[in-house]
Amino acid sequence: MSETKISIDHTLCIGSGMCALTAPRVFGSDDDGFGELAPDWQSAAGDPMVKEAVRACPVQAIRVDAG
Repeated sequence: MSETKISIDHTLCIGSGMCALTAPRVFGSDDDGFGELAPDWQSAAGDPMVKEAVRACPVQAIRVDAG
């Protein structure tokens, strides 16, 4: 069984919030407003909106690798 790996490059993230708006089951924001993975993101990793969140990120800080 393949496992999807999602990561956010925090050196690139500017906190636009587009990831959380696009795929809220997978992404959220930390206390400073920067993107982070939701606590239970693995259960929603296959959500088709994840690809939209990758496209919506203005600085391309999100990486998705299908195992």
